[in-house]
Amino acid sequence: MSTHELYTSPPAEPIWQVPATGAARFSWDYDDGRERLLALYQKGKDKQWDGNKRIDWSLEVDPADPLGTPDEALTLYGTPHWAKMTEKDRGELRKHYTSWQFSQFLHGEQGAMVCAARIVESVPDLDAKFYSATQTMDEARHAEIYGRFLHEKIGMLYPVNDNLQGLLGDTLRDSRWDMPYLGMQVLIEGLALAAFGMIRDTTTKPLPKQILAYVMQDEARHVAFGRMALRDYYKQLSDAELREREEFVIEGCYLMRDRLSGVEVLENFGIGKQEAKDLSEHSEYLQLFRKLLFSRIVPCVKDIGLWGPRLQKAYVDMGVLELGDSNLDLLMSEDEEIAEQLDRDRFAAEEEARVAEVAEAIEEGGEAAA
Repeated sequence: MSTHELYTSPPAEPIWQVPATGAARFSWDYDDGRERLLALYQKGKDKQWDGNKRIDWSLEVDPADPLGTPDEALTLYGTPHWAKMTEKDRGELRKHYTSWQFSQFLHGEQGAMVCAARIVESVPDLDAKFYSATQTMDEARHAEIYGRFLHEKIGMLYPVNDNLQGLLGDTLRDSRWDMPYLGMQVLIEGLALAAFGMIRDTTTKPLPKQILAYVMQDEARHVAFGRMALRDYYKQLSDAELREREEFVIEGCYLMRDRLSGVEVLENFGIGKQEAKDLSEHSEYLQLFRKLLFSRIVPCVKDIGLWGPRLQKAYVDMGVLELGDSNLDLLMSEDEEIAEQLDRDRFAAEEEARVAEVAEAIEEGGEAAA
């Protein structure tokens, strides 16, 4: 079945064209590079994996309850709308919310793939080009995996959210080579990591947990790459240049915060846009979700040197300023360890099953010989 047949509403345009700006840069220095960045490039090569093999696609997913998360997380829970819904309606609502979330993940990963390719083209340093090339492959794998999950397990997709598309467009249209780093590696990737993590840690279903854990293992490297490259570069910029980047971050953070309400889902259930916005705005779960979504962005922004008074004031307004003191390195190392532990647990169980199967075959052979 064509993807377009699975969309809840057709995308505004089948192909979105963003005019390319800025220069393609070549470096003729092939024997030099930053040790930390080259080490990250090596790690990027070592950690490549195949989504067809590492993920167990034989696991079943119930489209009426794809994630197994509590109903309290749904915006309509506890409202008169919820009371009127049948169990079938509630299952359909869970399906729509999962489709909406994972569709935005999918569209964001395609954006990340394009941005990583743009970084390969525009960044002046060869060590950064090397790493970005590995990231482009990572993002292609992530888009492939999310697309497969939506097509095969959910059977429904949502178009890209307007605010996400707006931030992607702003990031790609800017001619300055550092902006794909800032828009993608810091803002979109940082927010995605927090969203992935919240679902990874609350889902009771093994397939989405595998997908999110393995994707997050890659994303931890990507954010580290953005931090390294931008921290070095922003030390060289003037106050005026830093303020321009801070304005971009402020606008992007408001866009990202406002895109997370899922109003599109409620509209598909016959709720008017304004009421859907009001319900989302007052949802206790979404209020917590919005705050946690900045747990990766705020400390990263502070770390790379964008921490002027106007930016701090915006974070006070969003209620997330204190997140600037979070230990980002610890969060990233935990992401990597969760994925590795998941592998150990899965493969230990598979090995145990194989040993039991061999023992059973030996026993049956012995009985037949007797």
